[in-house]
Amino acid sequence: MHPHTDHVFTPPGAPDLTEPGPDQRWSTWTTVTKGQRGPEPRPDWVVTSAAALDTELGVLKTGKEADVFLVERAVPGDPDRTSLLAAKRYRSREHRQFHRDAEYTDGRRVRRTRDQRAVDDRKSSWGRAVAATQWADSEFGALATLWDAGAPVPYPVQIDGTELLMEFVGTVEDGIPVAAPRLARARPDAATLAAWFDQLRDAMSKLARLGWAHGDLSPYNVLVHRDRLVVIDLPQVVDLVANPFGAELLHRDCRTMCAWFAARGLDVDADELFADIFGQAW
Repeated sequence: MHPHTDHVFTPPGAPDLTEPGPDQRWSTWTTVTKGQRGPEPRPDWVVTSAAALDTELGVLKTGKEADVFLVERAVPGDPDRTSLLAAKRYRSREHRQFHRDAEYTDGRRVRRTRDQRAVDDRKSSWGRAVAATQWADSEFGALATLWDAGAPVPYPVQIDGTELLMEFVGTVEDGIPVAAPRLARARPDAATLAAWFDQLRDAMSKLARLGWAHGDLSPYNVLVHRDRLVVIDLPQVVDLVANPFGAELLHRDCRTMCAWFAARGLDVDADELFADIFGQAW
């Protein structure tokens, strides 16, 4: 699913490069701890060399709580060690446009009691700092767990503070990276539509068997990559047991997705899908 770049983006003169150039940095892979790296076994395209450079190539997406940038991680002079990554960078609480945190995080606890107290005390500088990373931590953890469970999500490469590096889902066409389109833009035929709905139900089932719902699922955060659906944007993943809004948010996910499929001619029922998915959580 991940496109290799075949040395397309290596800056001119890179084999002799001793310092990062504009829009570059040394790879941050070696500066993060083991727990901040993606699950093993890792895909063979993941570049782990300390000699690699991260080159920023542009913006992929802007959102309410984060922006996503395209980054090439490559070892200069070695075309076999290069890959494209999506770098999702979360904004601080005061700079986010999305403020309904409590609806999603109710029942969710951070790992350290000290950090939980800080999150609860949002007026403190430490509380704001912890809260700023909470969404990134949540998405990284969800992606890692879902990847291990075989769910159709991007591989999470690493997390460093508020920056989450993950698999770029797309292709390289004539040397230009092209992100996979969102489901909202797709115009499938009847057979493909039915196959995609089966894929969607399977993906939602995998979340439910972990006790989760996406919580904000829509045709805008499902990608279509080579006739395969890929679910993205998972920071708000909801605990169906601990969160009192869990069932309601799952039902909303079902209604939203079924409305899109029904509008394109597929006979689907949101309540039936909800009953099927919710039942798998218990």
